[in-house]
Amino acid sequence: MIVFDLECINGHAFEGWFQDKQDLDSQQTQGLLQCPVCETTSVVQKLHPIAIKTSGAGPGPQARQAMQAMQASQEAMTELTERVARFVEKNFEDVGHTFAKEALKMHYGASEYRSIRGTTTQEEEKLLHKEGVPVLKVPVPNKSNEDLN
Repeated sequence: MIVFDLECINGHAFEGWFQDKQDLDSQQTQGLLQCPVCETTSVVQKLHPIAIKTSGAGPGPQARQAMQAMQASQEAMTELTERVARFVEKNFEDVGHTFAKEALKMHYGASEYRSIRGTTTQEEEKLLHKEGVPVLKVPVPNKSNEDLN
């Protein structure tokens, strides 16, 4: 068994126990991973820095370089995620919990196409997939408490 740190699109961190990395990947692909807090199935493995124990005063140059590269990669991914989320927030109409209903109406021509964003339940996601409605899930970073008032 191996433990992986996981995080949902809403920023809830938790851990999961798996047989191996392939088991994690398989469950993730099948949509079987679910956040225990908000129950979303948009869950990814959290990247975390590694520690390399060396004899002597500290990590060697290769270890330092690898850790710096990993940190830079994580920072770049965080920045990219935030930029995509800002673009979606600015350019897509927020239809909230009616996302599946609005997407289906557009898909079948009952309403005019427009860029929308919102939330769905797991059942609605399955229905949209079954109906052939193209949907892209975008992780949205948590807003600070002051933005929620």
